[in-house]
Amino acid sequence: MPDCPIVMTRQLRLGLVLGLVLLAGCATIPPEHTGNLCAVFEQNKSWYREAKRAQERRGTPIHVAMAIMEKESAFNAHARTRRTYLLWVIPWGHVTTAYGYAQAKDETWAWYQQQTGRHAASRSDFGDAVDFIAWYVAMAHRELGLAKWDAYNQYLAYHEGLTGYRRRTYRSRPGLQSRAAAVRTLALQYARQLHSCAAELERGGWWPFW
Repeated sequence: MPDCPIVMTRQLRLGLVLGLVLLAGCATIPPEHTGNLCAVFEQNKSWYREAKRAQERRGTPIHVAMAIMEKESAFNAHARTRRTYLLWVIPWGHVTTAYGYAQAKDETWAWYQQQTGRHAASRSDFGDAVDFIAWYVAMAHRELGLAKWDAYNQYLAYHEGLTGYRRRTYRSRPGLQSRAAAVRTLALQYARQLHSCAAELERGGWWPFW
């Protein structure tokens, strides 16, 4: 009996170590080659299924949603806008509340949760984030008449919001227009790459963690 506390302690330690190992294994590392959509999906095999599911649900092409995500966060689950500082020294929050893969702000994410009923959705979860982008693109299509394949204007609407896009606020922001052009180029590149590897990705459904 006196040995029981020691045995339990060892068991708890082992459990903690195993738990940490599992958590580390589950952490999603940003893709190494973000310019190659096939490589992105190869490194994170469940992402293709999630992106395809968002496309089927919202009608937003995979290559458009993924190009927007790459430009917003470079596929970093915990991406944030730059920090602000008080008296140039003390960290004082961030420029905006934008966070996660989709760089969605608090209020926009809450709106998405309310409109879709996905109240447990997380901005650091890839599946939720790609669905958010697909949902926003579909909304811009419905409200602004933008084609879901028009990566350039869809990115402008995504960045400026529906009201900002209607007011053409992007016209006074050449830097933003350049970013939108880069998204358009990347989306076309992603579309070509996806065409070349889609069949292989579909066959990847046997993967044990798929």
